Amino acid sequence: MCIFCKIINHEIPSYTIYEDETIIAFLDIAQATYGHTLVVPKKHYDTLLDCPEDVLCHMMKVTQMLTKQIMEKTQAKGFNILNNGYEIAGQVIMHAHMHILPRYEEKEGFVIEMHENKDIDLAQVQELLTH
Repeated sequence: MCIFCKIINHEIPSYTIYEDETIIAFLDIAQATYGHTLVVPKKHYDTLLDCPEDVLCHMMKVTQMLTKQIMEKTQAKGFNILNNGYEIAGQVIMHAHMHILPRYEEKEGFVIEMHENKDIDLAQVQELLTH
């Protein structure tokens, strides 16, 4: 059983900030930023791609609601909402979840860097994805 399932089953403690019949949200024990929260479906799905549409839609509604609440209460200046799908993309716990990362300063415990890859042929990618 994964660690998130143990939290959902109340087998291990968590700092839960929201719970309903479908979703639980709790503070990440490895706070990258103040208020870093995980939004997790109670039923086990490995990634967001495995979630039924109704669960995924509800999860996003809860994520939006909690992000607004966190922003207001912490006076954060911005936020990131992040999902990592599979190990190659940084997923550590194989249970679908969203990260809410309130932001206070540009360089703090969480930094996203994107670098342009000029070797990608956009016409080839479009052809692949549309045919």
